[in-house]
Amino acid sequence: MNVILLGAPGSGKGTQAQQLVEKYSIPQISTGDILRKALKDGTDLGKEAKKFMEAGQLVPDEVILGIIAERLQQNDCKKGAIFDGFPRTIQQADALNAILNKIGSQLDLTVSLEVPDEKIIKRLTSRRVCNNCGAVFNTVSNPPPAEGNCPSCKTGQIIQRSDDQESTIRSRLDVYHRQTKPLQDYYSGRGVLRMVDGDGSPQDIYTKLCRLLDDHLKESGGN
Repeated sequence: MNVILLGAPGSGKGTQAQQLVEKYSIPQISTGDILRKALKDGTDLGKEAKKFMEAGQLVPDEVILGIIAERLQQNDCKKGAIFDGFPRTIQQADALNAILNKIGSQLDLTVSLEVPDEKIIKRLTSRRVCNNCGAVFNTVSNPPPAEGNCPSCKTGQIIQRSDDQESTIRSRLDVYHRQTKPLQDYYSGRGVLRMVDGDGSPQDIYTKLCRLLDDHLKESGGN
């Protein structure tokens, strides 16, 4: 089962993807994660991506798509994958379809997590992270210790990332609406788009997603 999770920054895609990975035993494919792994492993495409990153440039689509094509051919992707934050544009969506067709697979569902912009801004400006282990906290729902080091790794400091500042978040949301929102029309036209209200507790949203995916598996004869 191949599933795309759409949603604005802060809509909860990553959190939900991690839980869905455990339930359905298919890997999460995040372009950021696989790009970092390709760089770490020193693959040819990773080396190509590194050239652009060191020059302060965006990694071109053809390099990203090459890395994704490599990832999809690994054994743990034989039963499918959950795409987190990819594709971001119509061009990337077309290319992903071509990659899946080439390996004899197809996209099953695209699920869009819908959260109002103002709720996202509140979520992200409240977010704090450990600069060592990456543990995530929230000043409203899961506040970090008032003083001292990260309770997870015991050594890192709790910080607010620069991209969690309100002005930066509004810019990211603007980019999302301009570039990625049109994917809803793209996948709706192919009959695979499902909308899920993402303004709720993570557990409630997870329950909705599981119900949606389970229903699809039953309809398609999967297990």
